[in-house]
Parts: sequence; structure tokens; C-alpha cells
Amino acid sequence: MTIYGHIMGLVMSTVSLKDAKAGFSALVDEAASGEFVTITRHGKPAAVVVSVEAAEAARKALTAGKPNFGEYLMTFPGDADLGRGSSRMRDVDL
Repeated sequence: MTIYGHIMGLVMSTVSLKDAKAGFSALVDEAASGEFVTITRHGKPAAVVVSVEAAEAARKALTAGKPNFGEYLMTFPGDADLGRGSSRMRDVDL
């Protein structure tokens, strides 16, 4: 059984593992066209088939360095009076 839904403008379909095995080629075609295909096992989400582009974007987002709080504060405009010094952040061992 295939269930289709829309979340934030993305087309998403949900397919049982049994149906995914039977129609894997069609699932790959859906993913290649930009859809996210969730495969369920015993009614619970187990995996998602996505396009190569979506997988690469996810990988980049997961490996991107996260700024520390001091770096985030330094992004505020210079005319905002936050009472901060103009020196760069320093590394601290915690």
C-alpha cells in the first residue's frame, strides 16, 4: 500500500517493505524525480529513499561546522550596542 502526503511543499510517499521490494524500480524513479519515499517495516518508518542531490545536501548539512555562541554574536551588526569587545573569539578547553 502506498500513502502520499505533502509536507512543506515536498511530495512524500510511504510504502511498506513488502511493496517496496515488489516495486523498487518505481520507488527509485520517484526519488530521482525529487520525491521522498519512506519505507515502513511493521507499520513504522524504517528507511527513506531520496535522490542523490537530496542525500548530498543532507550530508553537507550534517557535516557542516556549527558556529559557537560567540561567533553567532559576532554576526550581529556593529552598530548594535551589545557591550562586546572587538576582539575575536578564543578557543577554550573545557
